Amino acid sequence: MTTTPTLVIRSHNGKPYYEAKFRDAERQVMRRIGPAWLEPGPGRVWVPRKGRVPEGYFDERRAHVRAAELVSAYVAEKPKSGRVVQRATFRELAADYMRWLETDYGAKPTTLRDHSYKLAEPGTSHRRGAGVAQGRIMRELGDRLAADITGEDVRRLLSSMTASGMSARNVNKHRNLIAAIFNHGARRATGRFKLEANPTVGIELRREPKPAPLLYFSPEEIEALARALETGVHRTRVGDGDAAELERRAGQDAQDAEAVRLSAYTGLRRGELVALRWKDIDWTGAKLTVSRALSLGVEGSPKSGSFRDVPLSDQALAALERLSHRRDFTGPDDLVLCNAYGRHLDATALGRRYNRARDAIGLRPLRWHDLRHTFGSLLVAAGIDTVTVKAAMGHERITTTERYLHARPATQQAAAFTAAFAAQSASQPALAH
Repeated sequence: MTTTPTLVIRSHNGKPYYEAKFRDAERQVMRRIGPAWLEPGPGRVWVPRKGRVPEGYFDERRAHVRAAELVSAYVAEKPKSGRVVQRATFRELAADYMRWLETDYGAKPTTLRDHSYKLAEPGTSHRRGAGVAQGRIMRELGDRLAADITGEDVRRLLSSMTASGMSARNVNKHRNLIAAIFNHGARRATGRFKLEANPTVGIELRREPKPAPLLYFSPEEIEALARALETGVHRTRVGDGDAAELERRAGQDAQDAEAVRLSAYTGLRRGELVALRWKDIDWTGAKLTVSRALSLGVEGSPKSGSFRDVPLSDQALAALERLSHRRDFTGPDDLVLCNAYGRHLDATALGRRYNRARDAIGLRPLRWHDLRHTFGSLLVAAGIDTVTVKAAMGHERITTTERYLHARPATQQAAAFTAAFAAQSASQPALAH
């Protein structure tokens, strides 16, 4: 066996990295070292970069040291039979976990997207919203053998995230993802992904600040917003286009108005709302059934994973009634909210139109999702019990629904307290003087 490794420079997506190459009898062995502190030079070759080598990167000296460590680990793992169990790096274990999550567990596309964002390679432009993934997890752990990563390694990574200004909530999300990946390895019965222990055990979550009271619209604001969308105040090119185009816009504006009302009067999540079909409406029973939701263009089960029935108020029924009078796409399998071709509405574009209309009439800058909060808050403020609200909103835990208790007027609670004390006082015998 040749135990003196050779450094090899390779690249992926234009980023260079070092590999260690050595031989075991007639077999060539390759081990990835990590990102190389190199830059393109003349003649399309990699040359050393100037400046201090950042943490997580390797210059030639560091790469040689790491290569020797990898060879030593290889020799130590080699049993007498001559066969070597090639243990997985964290990067490989994470990829195996993501495959399992998608194919076996059936995770929602949004979950897969969020995890992919956190597991992006260093320097990649994996965008999510306004942020760009920095590849923190892979920079620190990606090239390490998963079995060699310690709890202290994970603590150090999370501490660096906190020091960089990342919120406690976001740090906790990274911690939970790392823990899930190691749990995946610990559940493995055999093979190169099998781990004996999960190094994240005992690593506490960061203390997160308590959420602020939920903001919500009044019924008058809901109707004002719906009217603004219907009249097209959010549009910059009013009156432009031929008759067919103007008719199409008017139809879209009217539908957007009803979408706002439905969201506020049923509490459906946006993904549930754009997946709603006419067969889900029970006109006689005054209810609708939430059985599916759209996630990144893919229909699946709702967030809670189970069906639920939502009672339909007169306000919600009126919105559905107006939508049912349109010319096309009113069959049982047709979508309640749809585009001009009867297909799924672009929920992101709907949100942008909502934002423009809201700003045009000077309403508070509440998000589309706050229409759902409006539903829960108005019900609780009117005295509807939280168990009923929980069932209608599809919450898994009553503690989630209890966030809406702040909307209940203090005068209402004070009156209840007064009645309770009065009842107790009446039931007690008068004190003797």
